[in-house]
Amino acid sequence: MDLDDVFYQKEQYIETASGNKVSRQSVLCGSQNIVLNGKTIVEKDCIIRGDLANVRVGRNCIIKSRSVIRPPFKKFNKGVAFFPCVVGDHVYIEEDSIVNAAQVGSFVHIGKNCVIGRRCVLKDCCQIADNTVLPPETVVPPFMLFGGSPGAQIGDLPECTQYLMTDATKQYYEHFKPLPK
Repeated sequence: MDLDDVFYQKEQYIETASGNKVSRQSVLCGSQNIVLNGKTIVEKDCIIRGDLANVRVGRNCIIKSRSVIRPPFKKFNKGVAFFPCVVGDHVYIEEDSIVNAAQVGSFVHIGKNCVIGRRCVLKDCCQIADNTVLPPETVVPPFMLFGGSPGAQIGDLPECTQYLMTDATKQYYEHFKPLPK
């Protein structure tokens, strides 16, 4: 199944040497602590909080509109400590999702309007269904579909999930084109 082209206004996006496309309408706090490894799209109104701790996003990731990625924290007697947030390769984060995870593996699909609780670990090749709320410190095993509020396992994913996610993120990137003049 081929995707339709998604057009954007070229002046609304910054394209880096490694092929990242970042909307000028998104907010990257502490950009010196944010690493986008290449061919990643950050759409408008997204927030990435690199001012709290390091945020590392892998290659070929799609971060849709109004999503938030912020490092997880832990409360201690003397205050709060923030920990790095690592997102793997070929990760697709849909609109309006909040990711507060310690780690998101590669080939992961996070649906629309999801809340990933602090210090969650999403292993490779898993999927979070739309409108899911994962409680803090949840571990999602590989090849599992989680959904609901609170999030729980609702199904299994095929062994070809890695290839499906690779194909989906690469096709989206190829079809994300500037408006013709």
